[in-house]
Amino acid sequence: MKKTPLNQIHKDMGAKMTDFGGWEMPVEYVGIIEEHKAVRKKCGLFDVSHMGEILVRGKNAFKSLQHIITNDLNKLEKGKILYTPICKEDGGIIDDLLVYCLQEDQYLLVVNASNIEKDFKWINKHLLEETTAENLSEQYAMLALQGPDSKKILTELTDIDLNSIDYYRFRQAKVAGVNMIVSRTGYTGELGYELYFDPEAAEKMWKELMEAGSDYGLQACGLGARDTLRLEKMYALYGNDIDESTNPFEARLSWTVSINKEEFIGKNRLSEIKKDCCQRKLTPFIIQGRGVARHGYPVYVGEEKIGEVTSGSYSPTLETGIGLAYINNDYTEAGSQIEIKVRRRKIKAEVVKGPFV
Repeated sequence: MKKTPLNQIHKDMGAKMTDFGGWEMPVEYVGIIEEHKAVRKKCGLFDVSHMGEILVRGKNAFKSLQHIITNDLNKLEKGKILYTPICKEDGGIIDDLLVYCLQEDQYLLVVNASNIEKDFKWINKHLLEETTAENLSEQYAMLALQGPDSKKILTELTDIDLNSIDYYRFRQAKVAGVNMIVSRTGYTGELGYELYFDPEAAEKMWKELMEAGSDYGLQACGLGARDTLRLEKMYALYGNDIDESTNPFEARLSWTVSINKEEFIGKNRLSEIKKDCCQRKLTPFIIQGRGVARHGYPVYVGEEKIGEVTSGSYSPTLETGIGLAYINNDYTEAGSQIEIKVRRRKIKAEVVKGPFV
């Protein structure tokens, strides 16, 4: 398995480790529920150095990316970030990623760890002349500081005014003397920052942040809490909720498809899908009573199978089971009563509007 620069620190802290897409990553330190609540109420620190970074630059960097992504790159300017899928010709989602506008002809793409090589090949295939793509994933470590107290903690280590960084904005800055990108983004739905810097500084940054956060109850957090936090906010997880067999419209990501911009990969098919809408949609539900739905569990109304769970977990905030499922469009209205088949029994659930928190 691949290891982040902080692998040994996680083990020294007693983290439970697991294989996550070929990476040895911490699942939890003191418990998923405690770590989850720390992020909602105070602050948590995540090692997300497994994420990928691809630099696209050159004379036709803008035109190339505008053709590759479904969102509109015209929304960007230096210091701004754009969330977007990249799709195949049939509308299937190759990946969802962030685009950072470093300057007019330079963009940093932050992609899912499991898709780095696939994305890199796809992007290279569709670049115009005088434009290059570089896989810089091994040149970046990445930490996510997330929670209501994240600004207070980070302020103690940097001389920039964090109030100057709005949501989905970033700045080049020094934190604890280390040059980095400070990004007002995250995967938890809380106030937070994602930090990109040289891997050689990873241990120093982890220790400096943990020390600065000691008076604020900063908690080291693993991928377990990251998953429950994102699920409560209905943030899609690639490989679970979205993949090459799903499209942005059924995944409730229609806002990421700028259908009226110039030609882009998948535009024709996505235009057709938009007209007819979808036979199914990614739908949030809450379990009635005990039980937890997991990825792959079938969804029923009576004896009719109407869908399948993509993500499911216990919600530490709501103290009950929650989940997402692709469900037949006839049953996606809030208040619809459904059942999830858990092994040999069915548990009752109710469709809700979402997000859960």
